[in-house]
Amino acid sequence: MWSRMETRGNIKFDKIDFKTEQYISSEYDACVFDNCNFNGVDISGSIFVDCMFCNCDLSLAKIRQVIFRDVQFKDCKILGLQFDTANEYGLNFSFDHCTLNNSSFTNTKIKSTLFQHSQLRYVDFTNCDLSESTFLQCDLHHAIFDASNLEKVDFRTSFHYSIDPHRNKLKKSKHAYPALLGLLDHIDLIIE
Repeated sequence: MWSRMETRGNIKFDKIDFKTEQYISSEYDACVFDNCNFNGVDISGSIFVDCMFCNCDLSLAKIRQVIFRDVQFKDCKILGLQFDTANEYGLNFSFDHCTLNNSSFTNTKIKSTLFQHSQLRYVDFTNCDLSESTFLQCDLHHAIFDASNLEKVDFRTSFHYSIDPHRNKLKKSKHAYPALLGLLDHIDLIIE
């Protein structure tokens, strides 16, 4: 068991399995979580400021009213996480080499978010403000974009996305061939 008072600022948490070790909701400032297991753990009410999660499993964690400010996720498994239940104020994070399949960003405002080399299959971005975000080498297979603000979003190196231009704001978004054909999926065309 670990104590929250001694470990909340500038501390590295290494290889802690919070399924067996008790997780205590607290404020974490400039902390690093390396190889930690949060799978299915309730971390609701926690505050993470300027923190990094490396090689962690946060799949199906409960994050109701969690504050993520300037948080980096690197090489993390984040399956089915409901980011739409996190605290919406100051929501700011980036993802590098992460697997976010079946997660939800519904109704979130996450402008200028960086997603790089990540798998975002079946992720729900319904009514999400992603303006000025970047998807660098991301797999967006069956990701849902509906009533989303995608203005100035960079999709040039990403693939497998399908976006209805009539249901989303796409002004000045960036695309490259052949992935840009995903903008035509909702129109009954035959392209040869």
